[in-house]
Amino acid sequence: MTTPEARRVEFERLLEQHGGIIRKVAFGYARTENDRRDLMQEIALQLWRAYPRYSPERPFSTWMYRIALNVAISFLRSNMRLVRQTVPLEQVDHEMADESSVSPETKERLAILQQVIAELGPLDRALLLLYLDDNSYREIASILGITETNVATKLSRLKERVRKDMTQKIAGE
Repeated sequence: MTTPEARRVEFERLLEQHGGIIRKVAFGYARTENDRRDLMQEIALQLWRAYPRYSPERPFSTWMYRIALNVAISFLRSNMRLVRQTVPLEQVDHEMADESSVSPETKERLAILQQVIAELGPLDRALLLLYLDDNSYREIASILGITETNVATKLSRLKERVRKDMTQKIAGE
C-alpha cells in the first residue's frame, strides 16, 4: 500500500510527463488565456480527484485524455458564449514551428483550419484533436467510449467536412 505522499509524488510525475495533453485540450476548448488557465486548473483538479480510481493496467495518457475531454466539454457547454470567438494563430500552440520558418500561405491555412475547428461541436473537436495527436483508432475509441468502427466512420465524415469547409473558406465563400 502506498502512502499519501508517495501517491501525490507519483501523480505529479505523471502530470508533468503528460502535461501536454492538458494544454492541447485547453487550447482546443477555451478561447481566452484566462479561460485556458481556468480550464487547465479544472482538468488537473478533476484528474487528482479521479486518481484514486486510476488503474495502472491502462495507459495513463488514455485515462488522462478521457477526463480532460469530459471536463473540457462540460466547460464548453457551461460557457457557450466562447464557441464563436476565435484565437489568434500565434496563440494556438506555443510548440508550433518557429514563425520565421512558416510561409504566409501556411499561416493563412492554419488560421483557416483553426477557424474550422472552432466551429466544430465538442465531440467532433475531441475526435479531431485525438486524431491529430496521432492516437490510434483503438486509443480514440477507448478515450471517447465508442467503438473503433464508429471512430473510423466519424473520422471519415469529419475529414470530408473539414476538407469541404477549408476549400470554401480558402475560396472566400
